[in-house]
Amino acid sequence: MPASPAPTPQQVFDALIATVDAAVLRPELEVRAIPAPSGLAPFAHALAADVNPARHADDSDLGTGRLIVLFDPTAPEGWNGSVRIVCFAQAPLEVDIGLDPFVADVTWAWLVDALETRGARYTAASGTATKVLSTGYGELAAQGSGAQLELRASWTPLDDDLSAHIEGWSELLCMIAGYPPTPEGVAVLPTRRSPRG
Repeated sequence: MPASPAPTPQQVFDALIATVDAAVLRPELEVRAIPAPSGLAPFAHALAADVNPARHADDSDLGTGRLIVLFDPTAPEGWNGSVRIVCFAQAPLEVDIGLDPFVADVTWAWLVDALETRGARYTAASGTATKVLSTGYGELAAQGSGAQLELRASWTPLDDDLSAHIEGWSELLCMIAGYPPTPEGVAVLPTRRSPRG
């Protein structure tokens, strides 16, 4: 009996994206597919998410995020595989929390915890956690002081089923927006956000 032909790269990518679509995401999120950036890999799929977005608003006041699934059959150097997930998460903070020197470390730990609690296996993780403190002056003085937390990260899945990775990203977005995590026992930021000013 002749061996069945190997799947084409497009078929492999389509199967990966089917597992993305099968992910069960947090109900606090509104998630949608967006055009993927070009030039990063031969195949790419992108999602955007807002945490409880206001009606007709582009971004949520509570938090927003993006995720891109990249697929390159040549397994580029540094990826340690043919699939790479890139994510971005952002949320406002209370200014006093933004002053905490450990808040960036905690944010990275949340990503690791969110992936592990969903059972996502991965390698070659990298990223940055950034806290931004700002004070308005002149025409922007009425805005007062504010703080924001951003996480940019990427990793290489060790699974053909990406649903756990997408669910972990969804968990991370809700955690940095101040929602309790799905599992018990993980610390979160306070849910109350002070308006600037």
